[in-house]
Amino acid sequence: MYKPSIGLSLEGLPFIFFTAIATLTFALLDCWFMATVLLVALFLVLNFFRDPERVVPQEQGVAVSPADGKVIKVETMRDPMTGEDRTAICVFMNVFNVHVNRMPVAGRIARISYFGGKFLNASFDKASTDNERNSLLIEDGDGRSWTMVQIAGLIARRIICWGEEGDSLVRGQRFGLIKFGSRVDLYLPAEYEPIVRIGDKVFAGQSILARKK
Repeated sequence: MYKPSIGLSLEGLPFIFFTAIATLTFALLDCWFMATVLLVALFLVLNFFRDPERVVPQEQGVAVSPADGKVIKVETMRDPMTGEDRTAICVFMNVFNVHVNRMPVAGRIARISYFGGKFLNASFDKASTDNERNSLLIEDGDGRSWTMVQIAGLIARRIICWGEEGDSLVRGQRFGLIKFGSRVDLYLPAEYEPIVRIGDKVFAGQSILARKK
């Protein structure tokens, strides 16, 4: 599986490079208004593609957040991979959040399914069924299945998944990225219950979202 660099996601290097070159070019041309605008843009791009280390909880029977952001939904939804009704926790990422996604539990990626779709605001209810998305079915060490869905948003136009079918990853390990604003939904097995509420701020690989009953 592809592993991004520590501190900064390699996926952001082309954006950082071209923004930096454009900033320098306008500065050399004494076009200070555009140089200032691009310098701000460079700061935002660097902020977006940051990839900090996280302290992953080691206790048993917990699932951590797959994404940075705000919990916008905790309710029963139809699991797109199993067809079952399950409790889902939805985390919305704005453009200022870290956008590297991490594994909620240790397990094997049993199946990956990509669905083309629209680019509605990721906070809308229809985003989970209408937007472009990438679903991962994960089997943990006890044979339980988890579903995680990367959902593109209004600004997001590319979903990246470094994990591949058959990969065995540990809790908190990086597995993907969604560029420029998006959402990740996590569907829990029946043995787990959410411990977060709508409005809670969470951090990928670090904040506990659910605990075994």
